[in-house]
Amino acid sequence: MQNLVILAGNVGATPETRSTQGGTKITQFSLATSRPKRDSEGKILKDADGRRVEDTEWHRITCFNGVGKTVAQYVDKGQKVMVRGRIHYTRWTDNENIERYGVEIIADEVTFLSRGRQQQGATQNQDDLDDDVPF
Repeated sequence: MQNLVILAGNVGATPETRSTQGGTKITQFSLATSRPKRDSEGKILKDADGRRVEDTEWHRITCFNGVGKTVAQYVDKGQKVMVRGRIHYTRWTDNENIERYGVEIIADEVTFLSRGRQQQGATQNQDDLDDDVPF
């Protein structure tokens, strides 16, 4: 069996990068996915202007190493991306001794579906990107 997730959506905010004490770089961003809302009969709901009403879900995406480096360099808020990875559940106890739960997507690949940031000063050609990083 395999834990596999594929999401396509819009980046909610500019990705943030941090480093662990061991020096591993971690890049995180939020991803919004949407689908049409349906009534009890399965028909797509529309607003007063005749536009589809959508149900949006937010996902926390975490990238490591080369994928994270590429995402941090080229991805920006509003960009459309496709993420392929796995679901990761976490459990911890906070400072007030309350047990908390979380879920994130650990990205193996991030595919750009629209243009994002370009490198400062000049555009980078594909040969300058990490060879082992799908984009």
